[in-house]
Amino acid sequence: MENKYKIFVTITAQHDTKGRIRPLILHWEDGRKFEVDKVLDVRQAASQKAGGQGVRYTCRIAGKQVYLFHDDGKWFIEK
Repeated sequence: MENKYKIFVTITAQHDTKGRIRPLILHWEDGRKFEVDKVLDVRQAASQKAGGQGVRYTCRIAGKQVYLFHDDGKWFIEK
């Protein structure tokens, strides 16, 4: 079922030996790529706009603060 408040994206991420995941590049369906400039915060959180529970990464991408969610093996941002 499609959620009108979630945009599912592909993420290139780095996984370390302690199980931590750091998103590096956000890939749009149209082929554009955006480097994650900085991860500002990582915490368990619910998406207030789109629903769902998972790990919320507060990131700076292209100079903007973006909430990137990792939930059940999938990555999404809020519309």
